[in-house]
Amino acid sequence: MRIENISAFPVRIPRDTAAARGLAGSPTAVAPVENGGDGRYRWSTAYPVLYPVDFETALIRIDLSNGLTGWGEAQAPLVPEVACTLIDLLLAPVLRGQNFNGTPAEISAFCELLYSTMRVRGQTGGYQLDAMAGLDLALWDLAGKMANQPVSQLLGGTSTRVPAYVSGVAGSTDEERLAFIDLYVHRGFRLFKVYLEESWPELDRRVRLYQSAFPQVRFAVDALWHLPSGAGLDLDLEWMECPFLPEDHEEHHRWTRRARAPLALGESYRTRHELRPFLPFTKVLQPDLGRCGITETVAIGKIAKRLVPHLSIALAPQILAAVHVAAALPNSRLCEYNPRVLETANQYLSEPIELDGPNYVVPQRPGLGVAFNLAGLAGSWIGSR
Repeated sequence: MRIENISAFPVRIPRDTAAARGLAGSPTAVAPVENGGDGRYRWSTAYPVLYPVDFETALIRIDLSNGLTGWGEAQAPLVPEVACTLIDLLLAPVLRGQNFNGTPAEISAFCELLYSTMRVRGQTGGYQLDAMAGLDLALWDLAGKMANQPVSQLLGGTSTRVPAYVSGVAGSTDEERLAFIDLYVHRGFRLFKVYLEESWPELDRRVRLYQSAFPQVRFAVDALWHLPSGAGLDLDLEWMECPFLPEDHEEHHRWTRRARAPLALGESYRTRHELRPFLPFTKVLQPDLGRCGITETVAIGKIAKRLVPHLSIALAPQILAAVHVAAALPNSRLCEYNPRVLETANQYLSEPIELDGPNYVVPQRPGLGVAFNLAGLAGSWIGSR
């Protein structure tokens, strides 16, 4: 078979950012337009980073000469047009016309070829690898379809369920947040991640409140790269995620020497090469499938003590890729779950991504199991460039 065509689509879906606050993709409040930004992207009020007002991502489609189609997705929550343009102008011409028989070895070789397109010119991070990840997911989707197997089985997995943890605690008051946790506890969930939205003392107080109210539940903290130095040392957490700026290797190391909670890192990094300086003291690695792809995530899994795929803004290809990897890797078996993100993704599927209580159901359809509603895909939410 031959790779016949490659298409990349920037996606922008309107959303209620106020309702999504405290959850993945909108973990903090955003500043008004007059404080900077153009309305489409707004500054976080907690730390210096832009967040999109809309739900933004990039979808990738690869068509083979035999009529099979594979779907991928790049984690592109800001200007998804960049990843799509890189695919159109740089990466798609490398793959188009290549023979592809659906083997993991071929996908790995293609990834190395794409990585080499910008060697010594910035190939080690950023949108270049986001775009590659989207292509990688689409190739794995095709590989599963060609083998008539779900991707998890191609990776050697046999699990049909993957435990999920709730990413974020929604609500503007203690009462609302406790009610949110209680709702999901009654559905069987036993792990919640809490975001550092405001000051550390306020989050510390809330985490201890949650732990007291739900002693049967474990909590993790995502500090969103702005944990005060020396904070959180005595908290009993499942993990402390992204406490300091991703470039600050030494501060992370100093914190782990004194802290009770294990360190979790990964969403800011796209390869095992970027992660290598952090490996000796990082207990949980959290690669994002829309930034690393399946191929590199599996490589990261081989050097990880524990691997928990990261999921933020995502449609079906990213979510299902994370579920398949978590089902297959022996040091994983846990995946992030954001109710609003999954709700959005399922709007555009003819066969929704399912939860069985607190567990993702691993699709048994060939490939990733993406079943897009093509009428929905043809809607105006697919951006033009």
